[in-house]
Amino acid sequence: MTDRRTFLRNLSLLTLGGLASQKLTASNALSTPAIDATSAATGIEAKKKMGLQTYSLGQELLRDLPNGLSRLAKMGYTDLEIFGYQEKTGQFGDYNPKNTTFVSAKDYKKMADDAGLRISSSHLTPSVREYTKENMSQFEDFWKKATDIHAELGVSYMVQPSLPRIENEDDAKRVCEIFNRAGEIAKAAGILWGYHNHNNEFKRVLKPGEKPDPNPWAPPKGTYIEELFIKNTDPDKVMFELDVYWTVMGQQDPLEWMGNYPDRIKLLHIKDRWILGDSGMMNFPNIFKKAYEIGILGYYVELEGDPKGRTQFEGVEKSAAYLQNADFVR
Repeated sequence: MTDRRTFLRNLSLLTLGGLASQKLTASNALSTPAIDATSAATGIEAKKKMGLQTYSLGQELLRDLPNGLSRLAKMGYTDLEIFGYQEKTGQFGDYNPKNTTFVSAKDYKKMADDAGLRISSSHLTPSVREYTKENMSQFEDFWKKATDIHAELGVSYMVQPSLPRIENEDDAKRVCEIFNRAGEIAKAAGILWGYHNHNNEFKRVLKPGEKPDPNPWAPPKGTYIEELFIKNTDPDKVMFELDVYWTVMGQQDPLEWMGNYPDRIKLLHIKDRWILGDSGMMNFPNIFKKAYEIGILGYYVELEGDPKGRTQFEGVEKSAAYLQNADFVR
């Protein structure tokens, strides 16, 4: 494990020299070897480098992982951001308690390699949601073990997608201390550590003891949790994966956040109500334009469940076709 970590650290020196100064475009960020491998494995040449968050498929993928991965490569996906890391066993599965399929890092990587896909990122989070000074060591242990296992996968990114309990600014600052430590641990293994938002990060919190203004017409008080995370974490240790759909659901403009924090937002989740481009509520041309302008490292498509009961593979395939046919996507 130590040798693998040393290899990854040396391989990533250019990337880790300073997150704040990175200016890679998405067209160069997701691995070129994945494109070549996709072509060799499937007989097709992917037009673009496209990532997929495997949460989009859940059990549909896990039921037959080798064939499911091959299907994704044929759709044109080149990179995966996996989910379902199991804190106790170090395996990967699903959040569904009925799931009985769990895969080791070694087996997952081999199946992805065989399909011509690269596992470049992973979503994972500690089970403890209350961040205190007394339990900081629990988080350190979690991220040390997780980093060792993810180094086996060869990922470039580890991303936390869940919000700890935060009631005021001091809570957010304490969480940021742990985020910085997680980023430091990951960085030592050549992995970038990041945080992924949902809509609750765009809730304003006050300083301890501060009271909200009772006047409904007064300007809002407090600071967005997402903003506190950005301003209280070390740019050399922590980056951010902006989920553009959940940003909109939080009544925010993703273009504004990318413009305000171009050196902190390094990954995107590209998401719509279901199939990309079908709802009319997401301005993907402008989102991609801004993403390339600030130099994102990559993006991952993500789909929630379809309210009409269609299969997730159908949504993932149609979303891939949308991106492949979009002239604003490189």
